[in-house]
Amino acid sequence: MPKIYLEKNVLDATFERLNFIFEHFDYIYFSASGGKDSSVMVQLANMVAQKHNKKFDILYIDLEAQYKATINHIHELKQLSNLRNFYHIALPLALRNAVSVLQPKWICWEEESKHLWVRDMPKDAINMKNCPFDWFVPGEEFEEFIIQFADWYHKKHNGLVACGVGIRTDESLNRFRTIGFQDKKISFQEKKWTTRIKYKYDYLDVYNFYPIYDWRTEDIWGAVSKFDLKYNQIYELMYKNGLSIHEQRLCQPYGDDQKNGLDQFKALEYETWEKVLNRVNGVNFGNIYCRTSALGNITSCKPDFMSWQEYAVFLLESIGIYNKDLMLHYYRKIIKFMIWYKKKCDTDVCDIPEESEKKLESQRKVISWRRIARAIEKNDFYMKRLCFSPTKTDETMLKTLIHKWDNLLTEDTKTDDKDLNKFIDNEVKKK
Repeated sequence: MPKIYLEKNVLDATFERLNFIFEHFDYIYFSASGGKDSSVMVQLANMVAQKHNKKFDILYIDLEAQYKATINHIHELKQLSNLRNFYHIALPLALRNAVSVLQPKWICWEEESKHLWVRDMPKDAINMKNCPFDWFVPGEEFEEFIIQFADWYHKKHNGLVACGVGIRTDESLNRFRTIGFQDKKISFQEKKWTTRIKYKYDYLDVYNFYPIYDWRTEDIWGAVSKFDLKYNQIYELMYKNGLSIHEQRLCQPYGDDQKNGLDQFKALEYETWEKVLNRVNGVNFGNIYCRTSALGNITSCKPDFMSWQEYAVFLLESIGIYNKDLMLHYYRKIIKFMIWYKKKCDTDVCDIPEESEKKLESQRKVISWRRIARAIEKNDFYMKRLCFSPTKTDETMLKTLIHKWDNLLTEDTKTDDKDLNKFIDNEVKKK
């Protein structure tokens, strides 16, 4: 049985909300991701639009590193009977990358990285060659684009606009806050499931509305079954791979929460994963350690089947996949470290122990493969864990890297290295 809301089930309540929107707004568009929530929302909206003999639009932002199954489902949504325009956006947007300290953001559909794109550019997509938005700046934030699109859409149609968003409050407290059940927000005709959009300092004649905000996951799949709705087949694979319906998420894979599903990405579409691995800094490292404390805590563990030497080599090779210059920088530091120990202690490479006493390692008094691996693992750019101090050569290398890789270091980069923070303050903020 669906959840009861104000003496009616959520399905009936949603149809009432959609009917209200189609009756009171001049133009309507829905924000779709290819996930189960927005998919159900737009298909139910299509049923209501048929009854009202009205058209609506869909905004879909293609983040490039998507499942093939998601793109297949997007093509299904493009066939909805009362759809007027499908805005398939494939523009270079800055996205969060929570699996790497040195590249906190990455840019999808960036022309300079075309050889690394996970997929070919969709033929019917809005891209840099046919972009109708004179306000768009490559590399702008996803959230900023959403607001600017709403403003553009309103100016284009010059009427009262509603934007449907398929989020549900039972997924997180943040989503409850996003919908904004509070006195300060402006609603349309006191409907608490609507919020007027503010752009810069002014309010637009555009309202976000959340027709399925009070649904549970069971309600979503109940509606799919009841109306035989189309859905993204990736959920079938997620279920077969051990995820319950409450654990399944379909978002860009490198965000703060979504990084926990990177290993699922690899298991579900291995052929896509190989391309994703080469696309974004830190993805393979994030996949291996997404369920441990490695991303920010030195108590991480290497795989049991690897020696510390193998682990160190593996980390270097993983870095080299996405940034050869950084890999060579670490390699040169490690070679100098070994040469120094050869001269001081007559320790050849073949004699370097896997581990030494942890206390002596932390005091930087002994050499070991574990100590070397830890330095690489923590993205210790200056290799202070191997007794190096920042040099002019290091500074020159950093400057070269940030000019070659625009989002290698940003003002938002967080690190416990005082020298690296000082460099960010002096150099990155000048860009």
